[in-house]
Amino acid sequence: MSKIGVHSFVWSAGSSKNELEKALARSHELGFKLIEFSYLDPKQVDVKWLAAHLQELGLDVAVSMGLPSEGDISSDDPAVVSNGRDILERAVALVRDLGGTKLAGILSSAHGKQEHALTRKGWETSVSALSKVADQAKAAGVTLNLEVVNRFESNMLNTVAQGMAYIKDTGASNVFLHLDTFHMNIEEADVGLAIRHAADKIGYVHIGESHRGYLGTGNIDFAAIFDALVAIGWNDYVTFESFSTAIVDKDLSLKTAIWRNLWDDNVALAKHARQFIELGLETAGRKAELVRQAHVHGP
Repeated sequence: MSKIGVHSFVWSAGSSKNELEKALARSHELGFKLIEFSYLDPKQVDVKWLAAHLQELGLDVAVSMGLPSEGDISSDDPAVVSNGRDILERAVALVRDLGGTKLAGILSSAHGKQEHALTRKGWETSVSALSKVADQAKAAGVTLNLEVVNRFESNMLNTVAQGMAYIKDTGASNVFLHLDTFHMNIEEADVGLAIRHAADKIGYVHIGESHRGYLGTGNIDFAAIFDALVAIGWNDYVTFESFSTAIVDKDLSLKTAIWRNLWDDNVALAKHARQFIELGLETAGRKAELVRQAHVHGP
């Protein structure tokens, strides 16, 4: 059975000790098994304290991020690529030091709307840089999970098929896909089929609604998604992600265009999300069981 996580931005965009403590406590109280943080700066956060606190509560941790334009590893400028590698390597070290195993997000290019199409050279530069980071990550026991996002947030990996081609080119065994239902709903021909197609290359899953609010109140076909996850035997984390103007991280909110307030009670939102995902996966499992069962009645 899959385990359910929650993105810390459901609780707070801050990284003070008090805000982090509250985010961990709420996640734990509501039955989540993992908390995901957007990259935390070790200069501003007591990483040792946070790692110990996570362990105390029995919470797993993942870190996600998007590369900035000055750290775009698909850039023509070697200095920008080198900066991107440094950023990724610092993030890998953070995951390791927090006791986690997953770095996720937009790791193959800059996060944000691009004004030009990706070139073959850009693809190769990115693959080469990421392969080197993957070696360092392997030594740290960390996987790199490349988020497949919509066309307005990257010009590189918009579909599962592109993500799988990229992974193949890296030749690395610890590079996987980070799938997100919000993005897949925009770009994939069929989300369920895409999940089945990517089966053994999926490393991390984000569950988010089409408008980023309460699950089930948008237009995503979650039944098909849960069916696909059960069909591939997914038993790792699915993490709930939702954004609202109620909790704003300035940089991410601008890049992901969070203009509307879709919720203000984050406890009610998170409680609903955990139940929604749990029930969705359980229902999909029961369906799969019925399909496999042969009820033979004797005389």
